[in-house]
Amino acid sequence: MLNRLKLGIRSKITLGYIVIILCLLAAIIILNHQITSLQEERNYIIKYDAKVQELTNNIEKYILDMESSQRAFIITGEPSYLEPYDNAAKSWKTDFNDLYLQLKEKPTQREKLKEIEETIEHWIETSGNPTIQFTKDNDTAALNEFFKVDNGRQDIEKMRNLFESFRSAENNYTQAKAHQLDKKNSQLTSGLFGILIVISTISIIIANGISQSIVKTITEVMQTIQEIAVTKGNFKRRIHVKTNDEVNELADATNLLLESVEKREWLQTNIADIVKKYQGISAISGLAETFLSEVAQKTEASLGAFYVREEIEDQVLFVKKATFADGDDLLGINSFKIGQGLIGQCALEKRILFYDNIPQNYRLIRTGLAEMRPQNILLVPIIFEGEVIAVVELATMTSFNDLQQELVKQVIENFGLTINSVLGRMEIVRLLNESRAMTEELQVQSEELQTQSEELQMQTEELTIINEQLEERTKEAESKSKELEKAKKELEETAEQLILNSNYKSEFLANMSHELRTPLNSILILSEMLAENSHNNLTDEEAEFAKVIHSSGEDLLALINDILDLSKVEAGKLDMIFNEVNMNEIPTQMEHTFAPVAIKKNLAFLISKANDVVDIFYTDEKRFHQILKNLLSNAFKFTESGSVTLTIQQLTQQQLTSNMQEVSADWLEITVSDTGIGIPKNKHQLIFESFQQADGATVRKYGGTGLGLSICKEFAKLLGGWITLQSEEGQGSSFTLTIPSLPNGIEEEQCQKLAMNEVAVTVEEVALIEEQPQEKEEVSQHEVEVFQGKNILIVDDDHRNIYALKTALEKRGMNILVAKDGLESIEIMQANHNVDLILMDIMMPIMDGYEAMTIIRQQMKQTDLPIIALTAKAMKNDRDKALQAGASDYISKPLNLDQLLSVLRVWLVSKGS
Repeated sequence: MLNRLKLGIRSKITLGYIVIILCLLAAIIILNHQITSLQEERNYIIKYDAKVQELTNNIEKYILDMESSQRAFIITGEPSYLEPYDNAAKSWKTDFNDLYLQLKEKPTQREKLKEIEETIEHWIETSGNPTIQFTKDNDTAALNEFFKVDNGRQDIEKMRNLFESFRSAENNYTQAKAHQLDKKNSQLTSGLFGILIVISTISIIIANGISQSIVKTITEVMQTIQEIAVTKGNFKRRIHVKTNDEVNELADATNLLLESVEKREWLQTNIADIVKKYQGISAISGLAETFLSEVAQKTEASLGAFYVREEIEDQVLFVKKATFADGDDLLGINSFKIGQGLIGQCALEKRILFYDNIPQNYRLIRTGLAEMRPQNILLVPIIFEGEVIAVVELATMTSFNDLQQELVKQVIENFGLTINSVLGRMEIVRLLNESRAMTEELQVQSEELQTQSEELQMQTEELTIINEQLEERTKEAESKSKELEKAKKELEETAEQLILNSNYKSEFLANMSHELRTPLNSILILSEMLAENSHNNLTDEEAEFAKVIHSSGEDLLALINDILDLSKVEAGKLDMIFNEVNMNEIPTQMEHTFAPVAIKKNLAFLISKANDVVDIFYTDEKRFHQILKNLLSNAFKFTESGSVTLTIQQLTQQQLTSNMQEVSADWLEITVSDTGIGIPKNKHQLIFESFQQADGATVRKYGGTGLGLSICKEFAKLLGGWITLQSEEGQGSSFTLTIPSLPNGIEEEQCQKLAMNEVAVTVEEVALIEEQPQEKEEVSQHEVEVFQGKNILIVDDDHRNIYALKTALEKRGMNILVAKDGLESIEIMQANHNVDLILMDIMMPIMDGYEAMTIIRQQMKQTDLPIIALTAKAMKNDRDKALQAGASDYISKPLNLDQLLSVLRVWLVSKGS
């Protein structure tokens, strides 16, 4: 029973400490009682002595205060000096009584106090009060008589002596008490040392007993470990300890370590034996047989099979290469696919499969071992570079223990590399054999080729004769080829001449445009100003003449534009290709294109496609996409906050007119809506014209040429549809494209019907435009506020244009500076830093507008100064060239005064903000 009771090292040490602590507690209790008693006596002495000293000092102080107050009053006669005397006379008796009570156990000291009291009272009655009364009565003779004797001084001196004797007696009493306490303290110290000696002795005895019990068992464990070390690795020996404490647990842990080391040594030894056996084998079958034999012996397996990965007719199979315990090689199934049976599943999952407690009636197991009833089945994949290149299957009639399974796992860790090396060597040998066979075949073929070469030599001689004949014919062909080449060069020269002529024509048209527009610019501006007759200094007939001149100038401008349009479209007409369009892809395409724009501008981009929209729609996909992209680009461009919405829906039969139904049964309505700046009603038609936007000033604020909506309108017509607009200024815009599905394109009759549909749709918009009120007076008032005091620099080499522009702009309160060429404009800019805007002509002598704008932007760093380019050249690349040179906006000549003022208004307001 005592042996089974576990009394560990900690318990033993703890028990010893408990005994020591109990002894210490007993000693501490006794010492604490003695120390408390001593402390109480010491505190009593200290408090008593301090109290007596305080009271005696107070009484003596009161009497001395009375004496000082008495003498001060006698000398000065000031009543205020009697306050300390009166206060001390009232207080000294109280402290005296308290001191008298403190001395209730000291009759001798009380007698001394009585004598002190009598002395004090005698001084008050004989010296204090009488002299004060003499002073109050101004009895100087009595005072002089009193101070001749001065009995009060004797009383004060006597009182001091009595107090000194009293204090001396009290000090002697305190010293005696302190000596008694010192004697007790010495006795207490001696007792403390005695208790410490006793406790130390007990502690040593307990520690010695506990250490002997611990060291004895540890010595036994150490001797056992040394014996194991002497036997050079005999890990079968175990440590036996009789004590039931931590040393016993240490012995058990050591035994467990020995067991683990014994298992590890067994694993390493067997792994080394197996690896040593299959070293140097060059055939996969021999390697598999050796491996199975060794592993089966080490794991006590009854049966085994080895499957290797092979690719046969583009199919991956695991083919049996070796078996164990089957001499005729009839064990199991010959091959498995990946995922077929347990072999295939092991290869698929790339993990070890282990099965135990196989039922007796479970005869057919899909393994490589046919009909067996094993106790345990172990399937192990052999992996090389992440791929299963072989599978080993083992079965035992007993069971695989953990150590045997661990042996198999560690053996196959590097076995994949060995299998791959053997397979590689076998492949090299196979290729070498094939190479030898091919070499032999090549030698045979070489002999055959030599025979054929002799035959070809004979044929070559015949061909030489034929070749001479062909050379003669070739010379004739070369002469004809030279003639053809000459004709080709002539054609190329003619084509180049045509291209050159075309370029000359385009340049001529551009220059003609400049030469015509320059004088036409001043004609239109001055005739418009004359026609306004703002000063009423012209007769009605003269004003009518000015209107006729202005009208004729506009007709001439239209003629020039027609000529330029001819030069732009001379390349030919536009071909439309109608084909299938997958409408399900449209939302995705548009979202991919414009979602980044929406994210960049922090706008919501919503796409809605109705469920009834047909999947396949017939139209020109390229032009259809161009219309959608133009509309969406404008929506994002003119929208600063809010959202842009693309809605795709199919028109119902009730919504289609008879003409529309005759054209096509399927019509789509695509709407692009935004929450942008909106378009005034009177601008709805204007924006569909070329080079136009809702406001001329937005050309540079928002970018673009003004051709987008015009192109959309024309493309919509070519697609058989039209575009409508719903918008109000400041409330966003909504453009709706309506087009039919035309599998066979547009026929002539359909064009007429579609034109009728477009006219019907736009009648209501035209009526709304005509109803818009005129706001000329309000705009004029606003112009005065915007333009007043602005400094405008006009750069132009034509004095007529300068005169016309200067007159028109000064009339609206602007200050005008003039430069004849680009160089002069640079000099003015350097001398005057208060220019608000520049109107820059392009075609000028000395320095043209392009160079001047580049210098202002790059060298003078005037990046925010608005520069409006004015030119009579209106070819396709003129506008881009001006913008690249640094222009903020672009207006072609002849100038439209309203358009110019609109552009000036926007840029001046934009600069001011």
